[in-house]
Amino acid sequence: MRIINAELVPVDSPRIPDGFVEIRDGRIAAIGAMVDCPTYTDEVYDACGACVYPGFIDAHCHLGMWEDGLDFEGDDGNEDTDPATPQLRAVDAINPLDRCFVEAREAGVTTVVTGPGSANPIGSQLCAIKTQGICTDRMVLKAPLAMKMALGENPKNTYHGKAQTPVTRMATAAIIREQLRLAAEYDKQLRKAAEDDEEDEPEFDAKCEALLPVVRGELPVHFHAHRLDDILTARRIAKEFSLKYVIVHGTAAHLAADMIAEEDIPVLCGPILCDRSKPELRELTPAAPARLHRAGVELALITDHPVIPLQYLGVCAGLVVREGLPADEAIRAITLSAARIVGIDDRVGSLTVGKDADLVLFKDDPMTIAAKPVAVMIDGQWVHRN
Repeated sequence: MRIINAELVPVDSPRIPDGFVEIRDGRIAAIGAMVDCPTYTDEVYDACGACVYPGFIDAHCHLGMWEDGLDFEGDDGNEDTDPATPQLRAVDAINPLDRCFVEAREAGVTTVVTGPGSANPIGSQLCAIKTQGICTDRMVLKAPLAMKMALGENPKNTYHGKAQTPVTRMATAAIIREQLRLAAEYDKQLRKAAEDDEEDEPEFDAKCEALLPVVRGELPVHFHAHRLDDILTARRIAKEFSLKYVIVHGTAAHLAADMIAEEDIPVLCGPILCDRSKPELRELTPAAPARLHRAGVELALITDHPVIPLQYLGVCAGLVVREGLPADEAIRAITLSAARIVGIDDRVGSLTVGKDADLVLFKDDPMTIAAKPVAVMIDGQWVHRN
């Protein structure tokens, strides 16, 4: 099929004021100016001047983990019976029939990274999924995508009430280090056994198995960290174990923007559209993304759904534009930059030939509160049309 008479916003290349997008087998087959559009007799969608963007991406949320309108029966986001649970998988907790999936895709959010909350120093394996479908396995874009780890208030508050470690930031970091060292030793024993028939493999350990790709540098860590001291603890642990990592939230990251840029640490900023509801949000300001951008930090914007409902991702982008982030960078922060930071930019994030045909069409500026998509496509199929 082909979308014609559209203003294209590829994100990775200049805008095309009057263009077309051709879709085949769920992928983008061609894009270009209407003057170069070949004759076509198959299905055509006339955009009538609407802007076509790549589908929006929320690089950190908990969609499907805490079900809308339910209490404990729909709460599958924190296994707070053990502070280290790397063997858990977000894909086993997601309910794709949660109505927030519908609200997300109707707002143009076509891909999300979802997973557990931050009760545990080590939470579980995160995944990236599309927002259309009824079978999680068929919606998955990448799993595992990263290992979730958390620093700061949340692990302290969770286990303080249970009279169980950790109740300090020291203990939170120590638990993470202990599990990483166990996994590194487990890896060493596996390698020895593979090289020497007389060496026995270690007894199977589900936690160490899950952390193997982390200590091998194959799977990044997404560190929940708001305060600057927690961000620096994440940095310290990552250096000790040569980890690939991303800072999630980074509420106070702008206080050390130059250092974070210098060390090429990506930051997933948000939630932006909320109050300072706990002490570690003291430095919250919607101006932070602009300050990080000016320093050269690669960033994305996140809702942390259900903290901020997913359908307001575009509104969050508009808020940071008001506070100084250039509009084109705000769009990148919910498309290509988000995809690049989490490692799925080979599939989504821009209108590029070969990528998934995840598209959202707007008549109005998508970063305004009044804007609603006129159409949304995921994998070459319309999932919403007004």
